[in-house]
Amino acid sequence: FVVKPARERELLLRIKALQDEVKVQAAQIAQWNQTLEQRVQEQVGQIEALGRLKRFFSPQLCQAIVAGGSDMLKTHRREICVVFLDLRGFTAFTDQAEPEEVMEMLHGFHAAMGELVMAHEGTLERFAGDSVMVFFNDPVPIEQPAVQAVRMALAMQKAFVAIGQEWHKRGYELGLGCGIAQGYATLGQIGFEGRWDYAAIGSVTNLAARLCSEAGAGQILVDRKTMARVETLVQATPVGPLTLKGFHQPVPAFALTTLTDQA
Repeated sequence: FVVKPARERELLLRIKALQDEVKVQAAQIAQWNQTLEQRVQEQVGQIEALGRLKRFFSPQLCQAIVAGGSDMLKTHRREICVVFLDLRGFTAFTDQAEPEEVMEMLHGFHAAMGELVMAHEGTLERFAGDSVMVFFNDPVPIEQPAVQAVRMALAMQKAFVAIGQEWHKRGYELGLGCGIAQGYATLGQIGFEGRWDYAAIGSVTNLAARLCSEAGAGQILVDRKTMARVETLVQATPVGPLTLKGFHQPVPAFALTTLTDQA
């Protein structure tokens, strides 16, 4: 069998065309692999970022921050509503209880409070032993930060009833005090490479902490600015004016009891 020159040239051209097509497809596959690898790396990075952010924020806020980039965590100024929580009777409890009991109580307390922080889209600034600080309206603005803060605080007081009753059975008296204040603060990342926190700094945080210190077990004290934003939605009793450490003038405050269904 003899291949004629014309047919031979045609066959060679077809072989070359197939070789060129294979080269093009190989290049495309290589490009697809590279793109896929980049996408996988980006997704892994997002998952890692979400893992870090979930230490501070609710899942909804984490998604928004990842989508919006790290600029949302840069230092900035914004009006926020701050909630401070602190246990009453904790010092006496630690003096009497075994260390294992203290850790058991704190674990249950933090778990219950943390769940409510997430449910109300708050930003957890820190757990510090028996104290908790949460703020609203940052890093992602929300429509009614004061209402969200009050809702969360009332839910926390309700949730703590069962915790207090459980430890009462063991011979300990524990209660939860809460302070809420609204005002401007400077917010952003603080720390160092490998260990960053997200913090709010300003007099509003101090005010919330001082109000918390004044609150009795089961009580929620709020400042005038917070009250102005929720006064039609709550039942509250004026207290004070209070003389608070770090504040030159007496501070009007209000003790909240319930949030109405209209909120």
